[in-house]
This record gives sequence, structure tokens and C-alpha cells, in this order.
Amino acid sequence: MATYSQALTLVELMENELLRRRPDIARHSRFYRGRQPLMYASDQFRKFHGNRYKDFADNWVQVVSDSPVERLTVTGFQPYGVEKADEESWRVWQMNALDADSQLGFLGAVNSGRSFVLVWGNPDDENTPEVTFEDASQCLVAYEPGSRRRRRAALKRWDDGDSAYATLYLPDEVWKFERSLMGNDDESSQMRDVDAELSRWALREGATEPNPQPNPMGVVPMVELPNRPTLAEDPISDISGVIAMQNAINLLWAQLFTASDYASFPQRIVTGGEVPEIPILDSDGQIIGSKPVDLEKFAVDRVMFFTGDNVKTDEWTAANLEAYSKIIEVAVGHIAAQTRTPQHYLIGKMANLSGDALLAAETGLVKRVEEKQIWFGQALREMFRLIALAQGNSEKAKSMHSGRVIWADAESRSNAQMADAMLKLRQIGFPFEWIALKYGVTPTEVVDLLAMKRREAEMDPVGALTQMMGHQSGGDDVESGSPQTPAAA
Repeated sequence: MATYSQALTLVELMENELLRRRPDIARHSRFYRGRQPLMYASDQFRKFHGNRYKDFADNWVQVVSDSPVERLTVTGFQPYGVEKADEESWRVWQMNALDADSQLGFLGAVNSGRSFVLVWGNPDDENTPEVTFEDASQCLVAYEPGSRRRRRAALKRWDDGDSAYATLYLPDEVWKFERSLMGNDDESSQMRDVDAELSRWALREGATEPNPQPNPMGVVPMVELPNRPTLAEDPISDISGVIAMQNAINLLWAQLFTASDYASFPQRIVTGGEVPEIPILDSDGQIIGSKPVDLEKFAVDRVMFFTGDNVKTDEWTAANLEAYSKIIEVAVGHIAAQTRTPQHYLIGKMANLSGDALLAAETGLVKRVEEKQIWFGQALREMFRLIALAQGNSEKAKSMHSGRVIWADAESRSNAQMADAMLKLRQIGFPFEWIALKYGVTPTEVVDLLAMKRREAEMDPVGALTQMMGHQSGGDDVESGSPQTPAAA
């Protein structure tokens, strides 16, 4: 049990670490949303063209982030020692709308380097705990020294109106704090001291439950989903290495647009001639002066007369804008190689690609997704364990801790390719349930499919027997089509 002073000190220390992380998190969020400040190669370009392109962004960061997330789909969870996926865990998953919110959690981890999931009891439904994915800018988990998994404490801190709130989760209790958000840059130092004193963390008042309140789960109920974790440093965002090249691409586009505006057409120059002038007439038609011609009008009319003894014309060739586009294409190729994002996701050029060639082009992305399934899967296993603990089922929690998350296939195949692969697997003896799961059907839908197959068998027993005999001969030589004896097989 922690004292008030210990809990307050822990909140302040964890808040300082959370505030240290926030600038990078906010920067990655801005780049994902396309709010990317233009970086300039020279002060001259900034001076003359800064306002024109300040809101422009050719956003490749979003593609890099979205490409793995769209292939991260949880279809079920199978506890250790159980042959089938757990229906109750899937019910809780669906009741908390995690089929949608999990995508937000995965995207948050990809962008920010980490995201979190919180499990807590639901006062309105004791059998269905509340499970929420949390943003990295609001949450922090503290681990035991020397461990990346044993959690000592967790903090959720957020602002609402003119108040800040913090909830400290410990293995045996939960503390809730709040403070006022005060202060501005114009106030005096004395007033800032007053505001600092008034805005210290204090126990949250007005709560219906005790504060602190006991934690019946016995463990910290928040889990971290790390993206590309390392042994000693913070997890790595997928877009942290893309930002520099994204800035270069934005600048190249701005320079290309500028060159297109000023130098994309041949420019002609006249030497040795007098500047054309237009006479100024009075009311009687007499010449009383002259003024230079409107050069913009003649540029539109494409006709101008020059006088002089040595008038000559020359031409500046148009700028080669293809040089810019080629450099941009190379830069995008660098992003593809560095992030293992298929080039056809970024460049959009596909011409006569076979299915095998397309799968080969996406191998890097598939491996990237499978790596995330490993790390996110560990966190989700702990999440399902917490769900069982919140339901008061400690025995089930043990099997959940060593179970496995069932993911949809990370590879993208056509229906024809998938059907052909599944048929071959069935012919060599793979069970129907495994094939259905591999196809992407959820465990709940597999149960429905099996029920449908039973009904079909009852309605047509002869057809079912024929189909079963065909499956028993699935060990036939696929190439020759000739059956083999057991001994030969």
C-alpha cells in the first residue's frame, strides 16, 4: 500500500517522463495528418515563396503508417491447452467495439512508437469488463528494474477544460488526482508562484467510490503495445525515419512548382532595341508626351515591335522539370526501401504484374506485419489475461497468459489464389477448421460453417458420403492424378 506522499511523488515523476515524450508524439501526429511545415534550402526561397507553399504537403507518411495497419486484424484468441478459440473473450472483444478500436490502437503504436490498452471492471455489467485502447500522449507504464514485462505502475493523464486529471494504477490500489490548469506568459512571477501552488495535484473530489480504491485484479491493469522495441532504448515509430525524406520531397515539389511558374516556357530576350513607347495625345490629337508600353499586354498578345539599328532576339530554353520529378521518384523509392512499403503503394505504377510478382513485391511488408503481430500479440495476450482477472476467473487467466492471438493472414491474395491454396491443403489432409481460419474466417464464423455442413449432410447423406470419400483419397498424386497405396505413400 502506498501513502499519499508516495503516490503523489510517483504521479509527478511519471508525468515528467510523459511530458518528455509528448513533443515527438505530437510531431509524428502532425506529419501523419499532413500538417508538415515546409523546410527550406535557402533563406531566399523562404523569403520569396514561403507563404505560397507553407500549407503544402505531399503526404507519404500516411501511406507508410496505414499499409501495415490495414493487415493487422485480430480474429480470435485461443487459450493454452484449449482446442478452440475462446468465445467469451471474443464476446468481450466485440462488446467493447475492439474490432474497430484495435485498429486505432495499432495505428497509434505505429505512429507514436507505442500505444496502450486499459482493462477495468464495468459497474453496469460485471461480466463484461471495459477495455479501451489509449494514446501514447496520455499514458505511461513503469516496469520493474531489469524487466520489460513486469509492471510496477501505470499512469493515465489527460486535460479536460481548465482541469488536468491523472489516474495512478498500482497492483493493489488506484489513486485519482486532479489539478487546475492556470497561468499565462504575461503574468508576474509572484502570480506564477501562486498559480503553481494552486495547481498542485490533489485527490480528486466528488467521486462516488473511495479514493484511493482497491485494485481487485492484483496487477497493473494497463498494458503497453510497443512498436519495434529495442533492448535499451524507447520503441521506434515507423515514421520517425521517414520525416527527413518527407521534408525533402515537399521542398522538391515547391521548387518544381516555382520552376513551372517561371521557367516552364521558352523565354525570349531582345537586345539592341529601344523600349517601345506609346504617345500621349491631348484633346486636339497633338502629341504631348509618351509612356512605356504595357509589357504584360504584349506578352498575352504575343506581338511587339522594337526599333533600333542593332535589334536582335535570343531565347532561354524552358526548364527541365523532369529532373525534379525523377529526384522525387528516387526519394519515394528510398522511403519504400527504408520502411519496407511496396513501391506500388507509393508510386502507383503497375503494369502486367503476375500474382507471384505482386506477392514478391509485398514480401517486405508482410514480414513487417508479422513482426508487429509478435509484439502486439504479447500485449494482447496480457490484455485477455486481464479480462479474465476482471471477471474473477484466475484459472482462466493462467491459460490466457500463455495462449495465442489468432490473426488474419498478412498476405494479400486474390480469391482464386486463396481458393487454390486452400484446396491443395485440404487434399493433403489439413482439417476444414484450420483451413477456414487460414482463409480469414473468424472462429465464431467457423462454428456457423460447421453447423451448416452438418445440416447439408443431414439433407443429402449420399452427397456427404461421396464428398467424404473424395477427401479420404486426398493423398493422391496431385501431378499425375493416380492414387497411391498406403505403402507407396
